[in-house]
Amino acid sequence: MHAEIHTDAAFHLTGSRAGEELGTLEGLGLRPALLAAYRDLTRLRYDFPLVLRGSAPDARVFEPLSALIERTLQVVARAGDDAYRLKAHALRLEQELRAMAAAGASGSLTALARDAEKRLTPAASAESLERLRAALGKADGEVLDCSAAMPARLLTHAWRAVQQDKAAAFRHNVERLILKLTDILRADLARSEAGRSAASLKASFGNTYAQAFDFEEMSRTLGTVSVQGALSDSRRGRIESTLATLKSQRFYAAPGAEALGFQFESCGAALQAFRERVPDLIRLAKAISIAELEIGGEFSALRHDSLFERLTASGLDLRDLTLFPDYLVCVGADQVRAQEQDALLEILAGGLPMKILLQSDDILEEPLRGTGHVAAGAHSRQLASMALGLNDVHVLQSSSSHLAKLHERILGAMRYAGPALLSVFSGANRHVRGTPPYLVAAAAMESRAFPAFTYDPAAGPDWASRFSLEGNPQAERDWPLHKLAYEDAEHQREAAELAFTLMDFIACDARYAGHFAQVPRANWSAALVPAAECVHRQAKGVPDKLPSLLMVDGDNLLHKVIVDDRLLREARRCSEAWRSLQELGGVHNSHAERLLARERERWEEARAPAAAAAAPAAAAAPAAAPAAPAEAEKERPSDEPYIETPRCSSCDECIQINNKMFAYDANKQARIVDASAGTYRQLVEAAESCQVAIIHPGKPRNPDEAGLDELRKRAEAFP
Repeated sequence: MHAEIHTDAAFHLTGSRAGEELGTLEGLGLRPALLAAYRDLTRLRYDFPLVLRGSAPDARVFEPLSALIERTLQVVARAGDDAYRLKAHALRLEQELRAMAAAGASGSLTALARDAEKRLTPAASAESLERLRAALGKADGEVLDCSAAMPARLLTHAWRAVQQDKAAAFRHNVERLILKLTDILRADLARSEAGRSAASLKASFGNTYAQAFDFEEMSRTLGTVSVQGALSDSRRGRIESTLATLKSQRFYAAPGAEALGFQFESCGAALQAFRERVPDLIRLAKAISIAELEIGGEFSALRHDSLFERLTASGLDLRDLTLFPDYLVCVGADQVRAQEQDALLEILAGGLPMKILLQSDDILEEPLRGTGHVAAGAHSRQLASMALGLNDVHVLQSSSSHLAKLHERILGAMRYAGPALLSVFSGANRHVRGTPPYLVAAAAMESRAFPAFTYDPAAGPDWASRFSLEGNPQAERDWPLHKLAYEDAEHQREAAELAFTLMDFIACDARYAGHFAQVPRANWSAALVPAAECVHRQAKGVPDKLPSLLMVDGDNLLHKVIVDDRLLREARRCSEAWRSLQELGGVHNSHAERLLARERERWEEARAPAAAAAAPAAAAAPAAAPAAPAEAEKERPSDEPYIETPRCSSCDECIQINNKMFAYDANKQARIVDASAGTYRQLVEAAESCQVAIIHPGKPRNPDEAGLDELRKRAEAFP
């Protein structure tokens, strides 16, 4: 046994296998045990595919197919058997659409739904499928699965929706200005000698009255009238020049007219285009300002001519840029090197109106030569941190798997009056074979390799308002914890609570197989402990506990693998980086915790003299009879389920199991509101999933419920 531990420890410390006792991961097709249930995502109901919607009444630019199906059912499904039938057919249609999207099918929702119908049983469901397709057609749009192409297409769609709103408002304003300026010129023409000529007068009346008046006589009569207020040549020229600029602008060109492009695939190209267009930007901004002054009769050549000359020389104020289209740059993180990184920094630091998608397909970069150091997402983290440090850049970071939940935050970034950096990990890593991009991206966020955060400078004056870790699973922990149920060698059910760490995520990548060693089942021992327990343990010499992961093969058989020390150190770095983000997000903030500890010490010091003075009096007084317990504190019947509500951490686990049995109180802490609204199995499952073990299932109410013997045994852990 000592020799076995020594061999395992040698691998952990050096990353080298001594002998043949430890196996390699190559060719075994292993994946972290917590991912065992997600081999075929098409059979699960989750946030993808998405539907990119057009002009929706509810202003949703994109929506998960599952949510769209649910809303459609609320409209078309009536009460009774028909509702159950429609729901069953709708779920079958949704599953077929999900499978088609995962296989690479693309197109509109209605077109794909029509193809999906052909794959389903036609006779039994033709009528209900027709009703569903007709209802879905009202929310038609492109169907988009989670893939390498998805982030750019999704964010481009959101960007266009925002730009369409800006374009409509801009065109409406410019058309108003053109109309008002044209009216000024027409009024001036009507007062002029040319405007009072017979030909002009006849043209102003139109063909209907061409024979009804003597326009020659009318012209002679009007010519004897003295007219005041004619435009000066300089003012007329200024208005005509302003009109020409407004009509010829190409920033928001009318449909069919030649327009400027605002989508780019590199920061350098976008920056160059912006610089080339600055003179036209200044000219148009100047024209809009002059038009407003002329219409209001407030333009003064003496005062404003010099002002607009200075504007031309000094350039635009950043506030003026909000009138004009935002640029969209979609660039790969691996492309942002040297000159491209300089261009990115200039855009962000200069406050230019550009929204930049920085997409990473591979955040596990190649190990550094000679050191074996694992650089998990270092480059992407560096760029996002740089943007955060500028303080007035909108920054959004997320894995692609989580984008479906960020509708409002994505639109917020697109509407922000300044630069925005959207850093997205697509999950499309070619080195992770057999795992769909959605699952790879979700695993990156779970493992803290690519955590989600948002920094919105427009949200408020301080970091508490601006910075959010919303969406990260169990954000208060170093690593998320999940239940794993499995069958042991004696075919008995076992359950374990496992953390999903950076090491689990890296274990999915074939390039890093050398950092793991498979331990034969005969050598499994208490020395192999969950790797998460070893991350912050600094062992000296040969460790007596070795970090290990539970993994499964293609047949879902369990394997244990040892993690080498290099990978453990990278997990420690990842954990420390996550703790820094937690502090920014107000989770386990060290400053707040120190202040709280200081205040507690002061309170205890102030309380100590009073407590000491009260002690002799309390000792001299006769012992008081114990008070009768309050009604709320009476002992509960042992067979009644209950929750230790004051200890609830608001994790949502029980609410998601049955929101009629469990509910939050005013403090958002869970309690049982109706134990009869669900099954005993749900009570036991809620107790098992509770992160702080405060749910007590009691005893079953329904003696006929299936599987009670097993459920009672599981409930014994929660008396």
